[in-house]
Amino acid sequence: SNCDVFKLLCVGEEIWVDSRTVYIGHKEPPPGAEAYIPQRYPDNRIVSSKVSEPQPHESQMTHFTFLVFLIIDTPTSPVTSGLPLFFVITVTAIKQGYEDWLRHKADCSINECPVDVVQQGKVVRTQSHKLRVGDIVVVREDETFPCDLILLSSSRHDGTCYVTTASLDGESSHKTYYAVPDTMAFRTEQEVDSLHATIECEQPQPDLYKFVGRINIYKDKEEPVARPLGAENMLLRGATLKNTQRIYGTVAVYTGMETKMALNYQSKSQKRSAVEKSMNAFLIVYLCILISKAVINTVLKYAWQWSPDRDEPWYNHRTENERQRHVVIRAFTDFLAFMVLFNYIIPVSMYVTVEMQKFLGSYFITWDEEMFDEELGEGAQVNTSDLNEELGQVEYVFTDKTGTLTENNMEFIECCVDGNVYIPHAICNGQILSAASSIDMIDSSPGGYRREHEDLFFRALCLCHTVQVKEEETVDGIKRGIHQGRPTSFYISSSPDEVALVEGMKRLGYTYLRLKDNYMEILNKDDEIERFELLHVLNFDSVRRRMSVIVRSSSGEYLLFCKGADSSIFPRVVSGKVEQVKARVEQNAVEGLRTLCVAYRRLTQSEYEEACHHLTEAKLALQDREQRLAQAYDIIERDFVLLGATAVEDRLQEKAADTIESLHKAGMKVWVLTGDKMETAAATCYASKLFRRSTQILELTKKRTEEQSLHDVLFELNRTVLRQRSMSGLSVDCLDFGLIIDGATLSAILKPNQERAGTGNYREIFLEICRNCSAVLCCRMAPLQKAQIVKLIKASKEHPITLAIGDGANDVSMILEAHVGIGIMGKEGRQAARNSDYAIPKFKHLKKMLLVHGHYYYIRIAELVQYFFYKNVCFIFPQFLYQFFCGFSQQPLYDTAYLTLYNISFTSLPILLYSLVEQHVTMETLKRDPSLYRDIAKNSLLRWPVFLYWTCLGVFDAVIFFFGAYFLFDNTTFTSNGQMFGNWTFGTLVFTVLVFTVTLKLALDTHHWTWINHFVIWGSLLFYVIFSLLWGGIIWPFLNYQRMYYVFMQMLSSGPAWLSIILLITVSLLPDVIKKVLCRTMCPTATERAQV
Repeated sequence: SNCDVFKLLCVGEEIWVDSRTVYIGHKEPPPGAEAYIPQRYPDNRIVSSKVSEPQPHESQMTHFTFLVFLIIDTPTSPVTSGLPLFFVITVTAIKQGYEDWLRHKADCSINECPVDVVQQGKVVRTQSHKLRVGDIVVVREDETFPCDLILLSSSRHDGTCYVTTASLDGESSHKTYYAVPDTMAFRTEQEVDSLHATIECEQPQPDLYKFVGRINIYKDKEEPVARPLGAENMLLRGATLKNTQRIYGTVAVYTGMETKMALNYQSKSQKRSAVEKSMNAFLIVYLCILISKAVINTVLKYAWQWSPDRDEPWYNHRTENERQRHVVIRAFTDFLAFMVLFNYIIPVSMYVTVEMQKFLGSYFITWDEEMFDEELGEGAQVNTSDLNEELGQVEYVFTDKTGTLTENNMEFIECCVDGNVYIPHAICNGQILSAASSIDMIDSSPGGYRREHEDLFFRALCLCHTVQVKEEETVDGIKRGIHQGRPTSFYISSSPDEVALVEGMKRLGYTYLRLKDNYMEILNKDDEIERFELLHVLNFDSVRRRMSVIVRSSSGEYLLFCKGADSSIFPRVVSGKVEQVKARVEQNAVEGLRTLCVAYRRLTQSEYEEACHHLTEAKLALQDREQRLAQAYDIIERDFVLLGATAVEDRLQEKAADTIESLHKAGMKVWVLTGDKMETAAATCYASKLFRRSTQILELTKKRTEEQSLHDVLFELNRTVLRQRSMSGLSVDCLDFGLIIDGATLSAILKPNQERAGTGNYREIFLEICRNCSAVLCCRMAPLQKAQIVKLIKASKEHPITLAIGDGANDVSMILEAHVGIGIMGKEGRQAARNSDYAIPKFKHLKKMLLVHGHYYYIRIAELVQYFFYKNVCFIFPQFLYQFFCGFSQQPLYDTAYLTLYNISFTSLPILLYSLVEQHVTMETLKRDPSLYRDIAKNSLLRWPVFLYWTCLGVFDAVIFFFGAYFLFDNTTFTSNGQMFGNWTFGTLVFTVLVFTVTLKLALDTHHWTWINHFVIWGSLLFYVIFSLLWGGIIWPFLNYQRMYYVFMQMLSSGPAWLSIILLITVSLLPDVIKKVLCRTMCPTATERAQV
């Protein structure tokens, strides 16, 4: 039957997806089968760089659009306005181009990887990006799959292969995949090439764990054989082949950007920091000030010129041409001239300085020796320097669990059989202690009944698992070789827990040897080999949360062994010492250990046959296969006898708990997003101090929403939280809440639903609950759901700054979604580190990254932005006041050279250096007292009041400069030799006071003095003096530039000028000093207290 449409159930919604037909090896189906429709698919190229070649981005253009009109024909030359602007655009384009080129280089190395393809019965080597849908690919051990493939045959006889998907979903364990039964016997290229078949499957979609398709195999003239294909036949791009020599004839079904891995990438959006947004807002204010100044001056000019004698004084007659021009055109040109005269109030050079500060400042992270990891031999990396200051503004931290908080290696701690606890001794120097001494008996001699249970328990753990044994493994070049003359085996499995359990059993004297021809072999305590026939494996799944095996012992009895989470085993137990085991399990869970319970049941021949019947029937079903299997498992797994429980520890990374505690103290909310199951994740959260003992846990899980409707649960939780908040009021010891939510419930909350339009949106209630929780744990999350959560929080009404940190490719979409993405260079490939903005070796480095580096970057850039606006107000406001005294004739107050060089060389270096090395508090203090981070939260140093304070200070200083100089000039006996001063001398006097005041203002703000600060600050002032002497033709007489000739020298030759300079500088700086002193004594902030 030829159905072109598959019905797909995806996250609770029904979507109709057109299928695609893949022709294996590009062969057409035999005539009469179905119409051959060649479809076009993308090639296998991956692109992660933002642009294919460097170009100024639209985000850069936002900086410059409104600066462009400032380059008009000017009373100051066009070069003065144009040069800085051109410089800004070039610098930014080069910087972003370079960062993008690095990404592009990384893509190229992936796209040019060699791949083996079968063509005309031969293996041909080609490049990865040349693969096409339908190609037959050969993959060898430890190679990564180049695209999404369907497994046809493997070098293992049972047609299976083992795969690690670390870079996809963060699990470093081995998973088993199965070949199509009809093709699993193929061993040579020719056989594979002779296959004539088509694959029908759904169109690409991002769910890693779902795949629906079927393969139609054409044999000579017969009806084609159809076989179902599921996720267990599909090998995903990015996963790696393990423990299998090679696999043949995998057919490419999805390539390039259509692979599941690429679909799980978030699209890269340009990230912009909050500081940049504030900066743009301030610029708009200044633009308004600029326009209003120009308008005021233009209006006043025409008002002033109303009387004819002022319009054309005797010394300035107009030409005929000027008289003819319409008054509106005249007014407009005047308006433009004023605009250009005042355009310096817009600090163009600020953008250059900010870009340089970010680029150079990012090296401090790279150079930080405390963030260097000896094991990896690498330090922190910066992939995007645009976000440095954002590290000081983080309010929400989203972290992955496995591999980020924990080390992702399990260790067997203890087991308990009927309430007796067994603790294996440590392995001494790589030698396993003899069986006798390795069991630490708490009880004395075992009775017969107990002995039997103990044997059953150890055997259960040796049999009930899906572990593979690998003889003598080379790990990182070291042979885990031969101990005491006999080869040791090495275990690998799809779950690290299982390996830990089997290794734990080995330390307790029961060694699992191998699975051979369906017989499992165990070496028991007495060094005898026992053999059990493996009949059925009832695989683990996340709903049942248990797994079972049915085996036949050498004496012929049928045993069903089951291990699983306590919540799924206890209800099915009919006998055994339940209370003792339960108490022990609870105690272990509280310690943050991962616990499993073990139970067994003896089956009679008839019960076994019935179980077989149920299983076989369910496995062959095409529709609802999973549900039928679940029913069969449910019937078989019951009436257990409880044997005992085990405890395994997934160790936290060092200082993970300390880091989380510091982040909490700094006022950040930490969310853990993980694919793990709830109990395990919760245990880790307790261990890492995310939840404390006093934390009240709220659950929003599938289990709970099955009992009550989602609507009721949400409202109930909301009530609890709000009631607590109103009760606690301002008291310090209010309860803190922790929320646990799972993926299924999350998708229900996020799903827009027409039916409940009346009840309002669930998102709002959910966000309200989250806001009042100090910590949130999200378990069983798909990669894209992690990004959805980050997006949800980003869009909530406070618009908080978010940070995501993770180590696997499953965290990439969340890293790209958050404002700041941090990748950990972990065991799980470099996917996360490559797509992040910053990469760090370990989770503990996050503390220094945010609390120290982030804090400093923010303080520095905030001062830089405010200071730039301040010094430009000081600079241009006297020019505005001057117009009132020169008949609004657009006469510049300062010389052209001064206008140009003020921002470029007289005042730019001190602030650039300040913004690179300032440390207002020592590093030690910041690390010791995380709460200082709260002082700079929510962009507090770039709020409007602070901005207004700086602007008013600038206006005040400008008024002092101008009128101070003006009133001192009133006195005509100003110079000792009776000379009169001209307007250039007046301008120069104002300019000298200006340069000294703004530079000394920065010196007053500097807390951390190094020799470079001294050099730059006093050097700038010295440079100004020397330049003025040069320009005035003192040192080089041939520079006798007419209007400035000897002006500076003449000014300095007068005693009162010196006095007025010193006086005006002091008066200008006084208010700021007084304000600082008053604020610090009256109501000091935490930071100011720390500075004492």
